[in-house]
Amino acid sequence: MSTNIIEARDICVTFGTGSHKVEAVKNVSLTLAAGEPLGIVGESGSGKSTLARVLAGLQTPTSGQVYFNGEPLYKGHRSYTGEARRQVQMVFQDPYASLNPQLTALSAVSEAVRIHNKCSKSEADVKALELLRQMGIAQLDAVKKPRQLSGGQRQRVSVARALSANPSILLADEPTSAIDQSAQAQLLNLFRGLLHQGLAIVLVSHDLGVIRYLTKRVYVMKDGVFVESGDTEEIFNHPQQAYTQELLASIPGALGAAVRNQKHAS
Repeated sequence: MSTNIIEARDICVTFGTGSHKVEAVKNVSLTLAAGEPLGIVGESGSGKSTLARVLAGLQTPTSGQVYFNGEPLYKGHRSYTGEARRQVQMVFQDPYASLNPQLTALSAVSEAVRIHNKCSKSEADVKALELLRQMGIAQLDAVKKPRQLSGGQRQRVSVARALSANPSILLADEPTSAIDQSAQAQLLNLFRGLLHQGLAIVLVSHDLGVIRYLTKRVYVMKDGVFVESGDTEEIFNHPQQAYTQELLASIPGALGAAVRNQKHAS
């Protein structure tokens, strides 16, 4: 039986005060099992990226708590202290913004390797090159700066940098939205390979096709709350909530047509 490595309980995130107060996440709870591919799906502004940052320890919740291996993640203003900091890594939507434009791909990953593994520069370079190779980045491209790489290559460099910590959880926030379809397929196949190695992945996306391809369980988010959750295929085949049905009906192709026809029939 799988053990939950993350459990979020009653998470609320509020920005601003008074009449300018915005409740981005409202009393949300979720679990993530070891090695699980989990999806969080919703439209832009639904609160899913804010929740992902809370799970990553990058956004302190207004109330509620996240537990990592049974221990509270947030202790005052600190989160993921000590060894736990290595275990949860995040890949952001815009790989260009998340990479130092002055560093080559090799330098960016090698720097992360040195930080997480306390090794020499030469040892870090060897490890970094291996990580980049695993992500499909050739040595010729490893010495290029972000502006010289394609969007798909930059995103795979970001994944390699995240993996330098040897994490148990990878949080991926809209990782395919800034790259073309061919690069999306390459990245998702890389994620599948990482899942087979035992890595847990939380995939945050508005793209239901991406969610269906990679995840086994999904939370559907709207206006800061989960409106539906459960087995991915069950929700895709038998959505219970009107919002989920609308999301599915908006998908181009056969799946969206099937949902639209089902709605008309009912």
